[in-house]
Amino acid sequence: MPGHSTRGLQAPLQLHIPEPSARPGEAPDFSGLVILPAGTVARPDVHAPAAALRELPFQLIRVLDDDGHAVGDWNPHLPAETLRAGLRAMMLTRALDERMVRLQRQGKTSFYIKSSGEEAIGVAQAFALQRDDMCFPSYRQQGLLIARDWPIVDLICQIFNNRKDRLKGRQLPILYSCREAGFYSLSGNVGTRFPHAVGWAMASAYSGDTRIAAAWIGDGTSAEGDFHYALTFASVYRAPVILNVVNNQWAISTFQGIAGGDEATFASRAVGYGLPGLRVDGNDFLAVYAATRWAAERARSNGGATLIELYTYRAAAHSTSDDPSKYRPQDEAAHWPLGDPVERLKQHLIGLGAWSEERHAALAETLDEEVRAAVREAESHGTLGTPPADPETMFDDVFEHVPWHLREQRDEMKAEGL
Repeated sequence: MPGHSTRGLQAPLQLHIPEPSARPGEAPDFSGLVILPAGTVARPDVHAPAAALRELPFQLIRVLDDDGHAVGDWNPHLPAETLRAGLRAMMLTRALDERMVRLQRQGKTSFYIKSSGEEAIGVAQAFALQRDDMCFPSYRQQGLLIARDWPIVDLICQIFNNRKDRLKGRQLPILYSCREAGFYSLSGNVGTRFPHAVGWAMASAYSGDTRIAAAWIGDGTSAEGDFHYALTFASVYRAPVILNVVNNQWAISTFQGIAGGDEATFASRAVGYGLPGLRVDGNDFLAVYAATRWAAERARSNGGATLIELYTYRAAAHSTSDDPSKYRPQDEAAHWPLGDPVERLKQHLIGLGAWSEERHAALAETLDEEVRAAVREAESHGTLGTPPADPETMFDDVFEHVPWHLREQRDEMKAEGL
């Protein structure tokens, strides 16, 4: 009968709580990952309609095979000179990261975030974009600036919050802002990168400009509303923007399954919005470059936005405030099946006869000294709180023109010798 209760005969409901494949003290387990052989994913025409690309988000674009050879349709056939420049930028990014963490432990800065294992993302994508394209990064894309030859001493001064910090100590260390390098101000509220980038791209198109935008968030941030708002506007208005989700498996202390990564790929979120989605081996410099170049060409030809999932692994702690041994196996990074991006590009270059172990070791030493020299210069302008910031700067950059009451306060402070 309608309304008749059968609850006594039903099995109780169960709530699914996602769990990572391994916790601290357990053996790392990546056996559930589906990793296609390099070169097996076809490269579609850049003008293909999104409806014809619905299988791409469920595949994994790879160019470098296990022997370091570049294979398949996505091979961008970059010259050795470009590959060496990319390798150098990745190595410099890593050298800077290592040095900054040591200096943070010495109390010379309060905070730092490394990009260990993810260097190919910032660097390769910078190479694939044009210099004046606007980037809306998260806090692990310092490789964008290094690939665009931004002075690392400027970055270190910002990290130290010293008197040469162009942001005057008003941002958390590593939240850079470099308009001249097309690097939009970082924000601790990571989700805002997507709507800001889409809005900037819409404005660029509305004004008849030729520049496109690109944005980066992590897998965890894809569960926030900003992600979906951005995709809606990007789809409806065909904004010339590349929206990157860096799936590095861990959002601070929660694994990517909490954001829905176990149910479907993050790239597949694009399908519901009528956008193309690409899923890319984020530790493969050539694959990252090729996918980004494809999306950039599509955007420049008024084909609209592309969502890219960069499949990688956060090898280091989330930040200097984090202890990953509390939530994942201590040696899990060493078992990541897609390897290390620096090592993979190095082996590819050696296979081409364009590099060697000796040249690699010499470059590593040179870059380490380059970072040391930049640190010495930055330290000459002070480190965290030493010397203290000029009190007069508290009146700057709040209003375009300093109002009368702040001028009076500033003058009073000067008169009292503060």
